[in-house]
Amino acid sequence: MTELNDQLVSSETTPTSDAESIRHLEQAITDGKHWYIALLESIGMWASAGEAHNDRTYQYLIDGEAFDWLLLAERLCETADSLLPEDEKNALLFDGRPPLSLSAREVKQLIGSSKYGQYLNYFYGITVEEALLLAVQEDLDKERRVLGYRSTNEYTDEAYRRIYNTTREALLKCFRQDRDYPQLESITLTELKEFTYWLFKYRLKQCDH
Repeated sequence: MTELNDQLVSSETTPTSDAESIRHLEQAITDGKHWYIALLESIGMWASAGEAHNDRTYQYLIDGEAFDWLLLAERLCETADSLLPEDEKNALLFDGRPPLSLSAREVKQLIGSSKYGQYLNYFYGITVEEALLLAVQEDLDKERRVLGYRSTNEYTDEAYRRIYNTTREALLKCFRQDRDYPQLESITLTELKEFTYWLFKYRLKQCDH
């Protein structure tokens, strides 16, 4: 662990541009630093909340509060792809399995306390909220099987009713009205993340009443 700690560099004292963040990743790996450590350092150095790159829109900061660090990791890994071990990179980006076991303190030191707090917002506000919805839907599925019904996705609204006391359609409409977004038939992945984070705060607000 001593060797690993020697590689830890706090991002708090290094205000940089996004281009410098990318250069740091490539240079640090070339110089022999473990790619995951270099990646976290580069994430800590990154400045933009979002960007358009290669005909794709990236929104790293949801609602100005929740940091989607894996999306930024994907973006940065793309720039240094030839320098990364394919199996470890895929395990991180697709399964969320990092190649090194770091403590919360070490991760916080590498990406900075501000981004670490925003990462926690994303974890509890989006990742956990998605897991809550999935768990309730699975409970509903079990109930239906016990009653002899076939599994179906048509009762998704029941999961929303149990958690938020109203339908998904009503919640999505309210969310879009709050944000002044158009009431479209479809929803993008970015908007879905925003909606999930909004649901998390909506649920907490309902619990306060």
